[in-house]
Amino acid sequence: MTSSTRLLRFAVLFLGLTALAAHAPVQAANAPDHVVAKVNGTDITEADITTALGDLGDSIQQIPEEQRREYAITYLADVRIGAKAARDAKLTDDADFKRRLDYMTDRMLFEEYSAAQSKKIVTLDAMKALYADTVKNLKPETEIRASHILVETEDQAKDIVKRLKAGEDFAKLAAELSKDPGSGKQGGDLGFFTKERMVPEFSTAAFALEKDQISDPVKSQFGYHVIKLVDKREKPVPGFEEVKDQIEQFMLRRAQQETIQTLRTSAKIDRIDPPAAPAPAPAAQ
Repeated sequence: MTSSTRLLRFAVLFLGLTALAAHAPVQAANAPDHVVAKVNGTDITEADITTALGDLGDSIQQIPEEQRREYAITYLADVRIGAKAARDAKLTDDADFKRRLDYMTDRMLFEEYSAAQSKKIVTLDAMKALYADTVKNLKPETEIRASHILVETEDQAKDIVKRLKAGEDFAKLAAELSKDPGSGKQGGDLGFFTKERMVPEFSTAAFALEKDQISDPVKSQFGYHVIKLVDKREKPVPGFEEVKDQIEQFMLRRAQQETIQTLRTSAKIDRIDPPAAPAPAPAAQ
């Protein structure tokens, strides 16, 4: 981070322009205006800590959670000290600094406005209504639960089919012979899946089986599979609580897009072409 970028962030903190502070990873235990420290006579409050933690974000993920609050106080003190030094050095009079500060101010105000407008639209009732409307239009989808044993050659697969037909246990053979390191340890169990989740050759064979039926060897890019169909069902529709977060994020993004589109329609935006490049000087004779 350049010194000018740090200075810009210091100025933004001083102006109290915070973006997404509500998403800070730690909630203040005391009132927002509770003073926790003073730097050259200026207060650092609980609200300042919340703002700093939100601003620091991923950069403090390696710091133990119980130490982040103290880290934020130290960081804020450094910000205050650094900002004062910058003001004393008259850096706030720099034209480039003022331009970047204006940009940051506009951007953060837009984010605050967009978030506020979105909260008015994305209510719990609106989320439930979207969920209900989506669910009623969902078409039933079949999913199966299958187990498989994956080997390198067709002859190995044929031998496994013979052993299974002779009464050997599928799960035991999968644990012993399958070269699929994931499912092999689980007795070959792949859990429930829809048709598009697997490679076409495997899915076509697996979905054609009846419950407890074992396939002939099936070739795919991974080798040869012996497949056992364990169960078949209609894929259950996820409950509202399972998809609530996804619905909220979708609606927030949509609301933000609608907000900016509305603002654009009421604004006058003129695009100005850059000045034409000067004609090249004639070549010397």
